[in-house]
Amino acid sequence: MTPNAAYTQSTNSVLMIRPARFYPNPQTVADNAFQSSAHLDSDALTVMARKEFDAAVRTLRAAGVNVHVFEDSVEPEKPDAVFPNNWISAHHDGRIALFPMYSALRRRERRQDIIEELRRRYRVTKVIDYSSFEDEGCCLEGTGSLVLDHLNKIAYVSLSNRSNPKMIRRFADDFGYEPVIFTGVGSNGQPVYHTNVMMCIGTSFSMIGLEMIRNKAERQHVRARLDQTGKEIVELSADQIANFAGNSIEVHDASGEKLLALSSRAAQALTDEQRETLTRYTRLVPLDLPTIELGGGSARCMIATIHLPPRL
Repeated sequence: MTPNAAYTQSTNSVLMIRPARFYPNPQTVADNAFQSSAHLDSDALTVMARKEFDAAVRTLRAAGVNVHVFEDSVEPEKPDAVFPNNWISAHHDGRIALFPMYSALRRRERRQDIIEELRRRYRVTKVIDYSSFEDEGCCLEGTGSLVLDHLNKIAYVSLSNRSNPKMIRRFADDFGYEPVIFTGVGSNGQPVYHTNVMMCIGTSFSMIGLEMIRNKAERQHVRARLDQTGKEIVELSADQIANFAGNSIEVHDASGEKLLALSSRAAQALTDEQRETLTRYTRLVPLDLPTIELGGGSARCMIATIHLPPRL
């Protein structure tokens, strides 16, 4: 498939939310194997998470990324507010999507003031709000559920409580993406809660835990689509996935140099060979996120990419 010149895989502009409160969400621990128990109280965790967040923003900005920082509102309390990519996505054609969330605590994260600020800075043509599907128990948690190949208009999705087939089809129809659906399975035998912890799509590469797709036909289909679209596959082990190596995101600086934002823990989990492959296409930008990763997400979850056209 020929890439659409109007679309880019990476973007220079991102949205990030500075947490007012942070602690592992008790409503999501049952199906998020990436969450960890915290041995500190929420006040201490919040202070540490805010320091990590501020350092991550400084690192990204120093690398040339345009970071829009929004302060989390104190009320209502939202322990996962630092992970905005699950409730909002901003697209090349000017559309914004708002997604139905699995945890009731997370539904509080959708904020109209953030949408209005994006309208002031970018050309927003339409807001598509899928949140009413929460009433039917149908969830699709943004680019946590959807790993999007923008160049080839493919949405890779691993089925779970957070990624409902009805919602996948609805998004794919509305935004013109080919859904490639599979089930990733963790070492605990349960579905991987978000696709973006086991898979990252760059302009010219993909990082993916193929061994976690236990159904052979599904695994072969995913590999085939990646091969057909010219992505060099960097296979990740289950241990590397557990260290958040899959939870990475390609962005670029003002000159167009590709950057791979990932946590320091994720970067350390990569082999020399994998690092050599990735650095042919992108420069690694590690972020220190040990406290934030207790919440079950890492660098990619913190970064909501903005593909909206700029205001002229």
